Amino acid sequence: MTAAAELLGDLRSRGWTVAVAESLTGGLLCATLVDVAGASASLRGGVVAYATDLKGALLGVDEVLLATHGPVDPEVARQMADGVRVRLGADVGLATTGVAGPGLQDGHRPGTVHVAVATPSGAHVRSLELPGDRAAVRTGAVHAVLALAREIIRRQG
Repeated sequence: MTAAAELLGDLRSRGWTVAVAESLTGGLLCATLVDVAGASASLRGGVVAYATDLKGALLGVDEVLLATHGPVDPEVARQMADGVRVRLGADVGLATTGVAGPGLQDGHRPGTVHVAVATPSGAHVRSLELPGDRAAVRTGAVHAVLALAREIIRRQG
């Protein structure tokens, strides 16, 4: 069973829903969840906020935070997860932000990734340095947020 299928099973067993906010993964996280048969029982939807201004406008990320630290920041990931959870009416929000490469972004090296999971009892962020090319970093970010979500949900269940 895949990590996405296990997460969706955990959510379904609790009667919970999930929504995703993506930047560097560009829809890959939502697609990974949708690939699981029966995903519609738990998946509310997703927002791909690739441009920095959309993180504020669509997800409620603090504009001052974005202006000061840029989009590649652990607090940005946390606010993205919180924002998508609230805006899409889900129990759980997942978020990905970072640099897939090939070059630096705002001084951050490729592979710099922040993933976040928000639940009614709080948000959790994991910061990573992932190896590989764009595809490997994006895939690694998806795996990382799914693993973090499973950890958090199982602890709360």
